[in-house]
Amino acid sequence: MAVAAVAFMAAVAASLLAVAAAASPVPAIYVFGDSLADVGNNNHLVTLLKADFPHNGIDYPGKKATGRFSNGKNSVDFLAENLGLATSPPYLALSSSSNPNYANGVNFASGGAGVSNATNKDQCISFDKQIDYFASVHASLVQSLGQAQATAHLAKSLFAITIGSNDIIHYAKANSATSATADPSQQFVDALIQTLTGQLQRLYGLGARKVLFLGTGPVGCTPSLRELSPTKDCSALANGISVSYNAAAASLLSGMAARYADMHYALFDSSAALLRYINQPAAYGFTEAKAACCGLGDLNAKIGCTPLSFYCDNRTSHVFWDFYHPTETIARKLTSTAFDGSAPLIFPMNIRQLSAI
Repeated sequence: MAVAAVAFMAAVAASLLAVAAAASPVPAIYVFGDSLADVGNNNHLVTLLKADFPHNGIDYPGKKATGRFSNGKNSVDFLAENLGLATSPPYLALSSSSNPNYANGVNFASGGAGVSNATNKDQCISFDKQIDYFASVHASLVQSLGQAQATAHLAKSLFAITIGSNDIIHYAKANSATSATADPSQQFVDALIQTLTGQLQRLYGLGARKVLFLGTGPVGCTPSLRELSPTKDCSALANGISVSYNAAAASLLSGMAARYADMHYALFDSSAALLRYINQPAAYGFTEAKAACCGLGDLNAKIGCTPLSFYCDNRTSHVFWDFYHPTETIARKLTSTAFDGSAPLIFPMNIRQLSAI
């Protein structure tokens, strides 16, 4: 009887996969990263790094604070919409259910996470821990689908990764007095990439074949880092590190794709893409590219977005929602560019092309 039950469950899972595959070029999205992609994992942690309270979510359906660090939806919501899929649910919510379905995608992203385990240690789910959780999901998929079908499912799925911003922000804040031309930032980037190499290699070993890597943005232009400058300028140190990190990540992914014929990737240059809106806001319909919409103090960046914070009336006119994160409008625009854009902003292919492989 037990064998029959297992066979029945495998058949049900197979039919669900068939339906998902028919509706979208990819059956599922597995998301890894930081607060730019967190859809509620940190709600389940004992941490100060949370967004499950107003005014976050003021433009989300139902005006609900979901744990997204945004006034509304974030980039992974729009990614799923563009692929005709539901947003992948947070792992910590899904894994606590009685019968979790991992075949439709899972989001492991956690606000505060970095490439390094030391970044916001004990306040978030580190990238390494996120991969540990995915290893458990992988084992569950193999058990429910069988090895061959689980492997095929994951090979068609999209692995979306956005990681590195928190590492860079911490480094830049600790070295804000350092000259951008005479600092050891390249050693810092090299160390990050060495760690990232092992992490991406591990994901490949667990079945990742279509990798979307969302490079770090111009974090030096976030209200939090601008606020540290007497002239409220962007941090050249942080932005320079971001450019170096994205270039090194591109080289890493290119090398992996050269070694593994079955691996394909798209890398989005978030830094260059977002700088367009920051440097020429009026040309793109924005009126405020320096100050946060929600917060307190200079540039609304002294204190983050809390129920006691001021927030702007017209969120669509702002580039930044709070002292670190973009508004829903920016997230939508950036995702659209990554989905259907071209080099040099998204390369060697865009998300639509990657999904179709």
